[in-house]
Amino acid sequence: MSRVFLAEETRLSRQVVIKVLPPEMGAGVNAERFEQEIRLAARLQHPHIVPLLTAGASGDLLYYIMPFIAGESLRAKLAREGELPVTEVVRVLREVTDALAYAHRNGVVHRDIKPENVLMSEGHAVITDFGVAKAVSASSGGSLTSLGVALGTPAYMAPEQAAADPHVDHRADLYAVGVLAYEMLCGRTPFVAASPQAMLAAHITQVPDPVLRHRSTVSAALSTAIMRCLEKRAADRWQSAGELAAQLESAATTSGGHAPTGAGFAYPSGNETAIRQGHPARVAALFAAGSVLV
Repeated sequence: MSRVFLAEETRLSRQVVIKVLPPEMGAGVNAERFEQEIRLAARLQHPHIVPLLTAGASGDLLYYIMPFIAGESLRAKLAREGELPVTEVVRVLREVTDALAYAHRNGVVHRDIKPENVLMSEGHAVITDFGVAKAVSASSGGSLTSLGVALGTPAYMAPEQAAADPHVDHRADLYAVGVLAYEMLCGRTPFVAASPQAMLAAHITQVPDPVLRHRSTVSAALSTAIMRCLEKRAADRWQSAGELAAQLESAATTSGGHAPTGAGFAYPSGNETAIRQGHPARVAALFAAGSVLV
């Protein structure tokens, strides 16, 4: 939903990522409310969450800044490898659910969990863009919907998101985790559709094939855990990320693998090619003081 730029914060000699919302989105958002919502997400400090450093506005452009994380997105990994080993899937899911459990306890819902927002760095999963979808939604006052701007990604949206329910809560993130898990194990998302509208309708009306139909080597415990994430009614899903994490712990043993716990890592700099895109001059204009050079 945003354009991504790699920049250098010259005062601290570190690389950062600047994400700029599209002008049509920024025009429908209250900048002060956007920054207020971003501040809530910026309080999150967790080894599997990319921290938000700052956010702001320049004219009709809204932006937010995060550390640069070396590695690749889960999307790039899936595009290269297709189905992932079961033990690796369980490890990624446990790290993602651990991050979600922490965020949810602190009142922050992601609302856009997808492979593009899960980064793989030094063998660990870290979630990026925490709180951004909520910040955009809360600060737009519904104007973005009237403009036809989608908040979220259709293939990973819970039925209540697809139906534009105003009371979406943390259980929408757990639905997206189910889609993420399904894709890592089966090499495809639960639903395939010809258009975004058809995809949203599928989330509301269609029942996905069981994981075991596409990947027979997956344990029954893991398959059951994932399919429960994909229940249509939020009340029928796991009710917390912690509850799902406990089930994944059991599934890890049943699946013949046990992911390490408590492993942390730094936020290193590294390969820039995958993240560099867009027009750098436009980002430079955001920082008249020159503290950030692209």
